Amino acid sequence: MDKKILLAHGSGGSLSHSLIDEVFLKNFNNPFLSEKDDGAIVEIGGTRLAFTTDSYVVKPIFFPGGDIGKLSVFGTVNDLAVMGAEPLYISCGLIIEEGLDRRVLEEIALSMAQAAQIAGVLLVTGDTKVVEKGGADRIYISTSGVGIVKKDLSVKGIEAGDRIIISGSVGEHEVSVLLAREEFPFRSQVTSDLAPLNRLASDILVVDGVKFMRDPTRGGLATTLNEIAEGIGLGIMVYEDKIGVSDGVAAVCELLGLDPLYLANEGKMVVVAKQDCTGEVLKRMRKNPLGRESEIIGEVAAELNGRVCLRTRIGGTRILDMLAGEQLPRIC
Repeated sequence: MDKKILLAHGSGGSLSHSLIDEVFLKNFNNPFLSEKDDGAIVEIGGTRLAFTTDSYVVKPIFFPGGDIGKLSVFGTVNDLAVMGAEPLYISCGLIIEEGLDRRVLEEIALSMAQAAQIAGVLLVTGDTKVVEKGGADRIYISTSGVGIVKKDLSVKGIEAGDRIIISGSVGEHEVSVLLAREEFPFRSQVTSDLAPLNRLASDILVVDGVKFMRDPTRGGLATTLNEIAEGIGLGIMVYEDKIGVSDGVAAVCELLGLDPLYLANEGKMVVVAKQDCTGEVLKRMRKNPLGRESEIIGEVAAELNGRVCLRTRIGGTRILDMLAGEQLPRIC
């Protein structure tokens, strides 16, 4: 029987990784793609460039703290920023369902323009397609971005004893989108953390001991940590009491049985740095409004043999596997 593509193949978790390995790497394999990073580092005429692409199908297209347009710009900017690059230019492709109100399209375009201005990038090229009614769900956006690499970052330099830092609390984006769907009979004030991370990233790139950065989007913090552990062949221990979860996110997770460590974020950054420079990294991050709640949440541990483990508040330990299914589809 032929295998079918499932919603969970787009979750950013284990099924996404298997799809990449079994379909895309098998057919397109090259030294750039095999890195399986948020983008590729290429060199043209002696200049090292970061290049990334992403697609956005979030439902609903407007949610507290953002919309699909702002998300598409900031998401691409953030992928470049955590690669150690200064984002410069982005492209935009839109697939629009016939019958979409022009007012909605204009609102999304204005949001994208404002987001690009905030992030300091230019939208320099694009494409638009319209499909028949029912051929899409209102609007989908695909963006690509290019930036100049300011510092080489790689999991390959990570060693046992390095510290794991996150720039703030987790889960706000996914919970914000979930509540915006109005499918549940309760109310909670949770706003997406959607924000451009390029200036926060730039603030700490000057610190020699910063080795790696990643924005924990689909699959959340736990999946990002598993990707790091897989890339280095070492384990990671994180501490539950150090990981911030807002009251609103905690309440929704408790009611719906969700784990906030697997919820998507769109304005947070995970940093791996040498232990002796974490004081300077935290100082710089906390000066930026987007990093005010930055915290050391764990460390790289050789004895864990590639596993990611969580030390709970009551002193126990549990394994954090990579996301196997999908807690909520179409959150970005």
